Amino acid sequence: MTVRAHVFVSGRVQGVFFRSETRYEAKRRNVAGWVRNTSDERVEAVFEGEKEDVEKLIDFCRRGPSGARVTKVDVRWEGYTGEFRDFKIRYGYRQ
Repeated sequence: MTVRAHVFVSGRVQGVFFRSETRYEAKRRNVAGWVRNTSDERVEAVFEGEKEDVEKLIDFCRRGPSGARVTKVDVRWEGYTGEFRDFKIRYGYRQ
């Protein structure tokens, strides 16, 4: 079953390669979507793919790369759209 998750990760998650490691993990699991930093020092991401793969990527977000200190992960399950072909890092901040 294909799913979509909109994820917000809080803690020390900027400046620790969180976005690039998330992209690596997403590509490894064949998950499409995007990841970006927000202006309030969180990381925001949208994941689309097979449910098991998306859940594993969310598990990665709960710990992050070695320099990260994740304090909270908010997950909003949304309807799958299939709008993404691959997984990208988005640049520029958004609240």
